[in-house]
Amino acid sequence: MTHDRNAAAQARRTALIDAINQVFTLFRLNYHNQYLKAFGNAAELNEVKRLWLEMLGQFDARTLLSAAKMVIETSEYLPTLRTMIHFCEKASSDPGMPDAHSAYLEACRAPSPKAAYAWSHPAVYHAGKRSDWYFLQINPEAVAFPVFRDIYEDICQSVRNGAQLEAPLPPALPEKAAEPLDKARNQEKLQALRASLKL
Repeated sequence: MTHDRNAAAQARRTALIDAINQVFTLFRLNYHNQYLKAFGNAAELNEVKRLWLEMLGQFDARTLLSAAKMVIETSEYLPTLRTMIHFCEKASSDPGMPDAHSAYLEACRAPSPKAAYAWSHPAVYHAGKRSDWYFLQINPEAVAFPVFRDIYEDICQSVRNGAQLEAPLPPALPEKAAEPLDKARNQEKLQALRASLKL
């Protein structure tokens, strides 16, 4: 059993090394001058590859290659390790999870009751709830979005790590509907309201 685990771990590491090499080949082909300037000598390139292997080891080979393609499609510049981590997280996310800004807009625009709204993903609801709905409503985006983003990305990472999010439960309807007031009682309530408002 231990031998099988060691063999699986070695196979995964080999696949990651191969993926890192493919990623750097893609970057060399697409960012030729930047690449040669950044990685002029083989020793430095090998050190960078080792660092990337260590820092990106949580992702699988398919995710690394998908992220590299996303970088090439969206950026004119050779990515930093931090940028690559961001794109790996994006590539490995649940396909139903929107990006942080789309999730923020959805959380801000969702009508009440929040639990009854048809969320694009439960992560958006939970991030909004943890951020505090009122906080999101009263603060400008420059203040509220960074708070929401950090919470949302934390929840998304939990989902990527296997956490299951409960779907929000809409509020239950009362067992017995309230009896409608008769016309005389409605008139009394209306007069009381007018008196309280001094109309």
